[in-house]
Amino acid sequence: MAKFYAALTPELAAFIGKQKVFFVATAAPGARINLSPKGLDSLRVLDEHTLAYLDLTGSSAETAAHLRADPRMTLMFCSFAADALLLRIYGQGEGIPPRDPRWGELRALFPEHPGARQIVLLRVASAQTSCGAGVPLMGYAGERGTLSEWARKKGEDGMAEYRREKNARSIDGLPTGLV
Repeated sequence: MAKFYAALTPELAAFIGKQKVFFVATAAPGARINLSPKGLDSLRVLDEHTLAYLDLTGSSAETAAHLRADPRMTLMFCSFAADALLLRIYGQGEGIPPRDPRWGELRALFPEHPGARQIVLLRVASAQTSCGAGVPLMGYAGERGTLSEWARKKGEDGMAEYRREKNARSIDGLPTGLV
């Protein structure tokens, strides 16, 4: 049975801290709905009403574009361990690019990852748990390292050029505000 929360409890924060992957969903009017997996120790619970994740440069920038058009965002966590649980966090998202005065303080919360392009803040409106009994049991084998190695090889200048070419607009043509 689903249970709703007005804020993140210490138990929910502890559950989030144990997860190796989470999913981000956003949508903008007239655009495709986007659902992206995230990992690499890139998420922090800041308080009972705020989460932040370090967004790394990738092949598209749908979340950035969508949040500019419509700040609604959902994060989902799935337990792949013996204790089945799904957690969805609903709220309003905001992209914090490196030029934002808050960048330095927020960036210090995360390990070094090459290719960081923004930090996404989620202001929690509510959270919902459900059983997750249909989610398979799976084990964690480690991080891939592919994204980090690709970003390292490109270097800062190469990453900036890549973002100008590939991350300035969403796949639906919406501006991302990242460049």
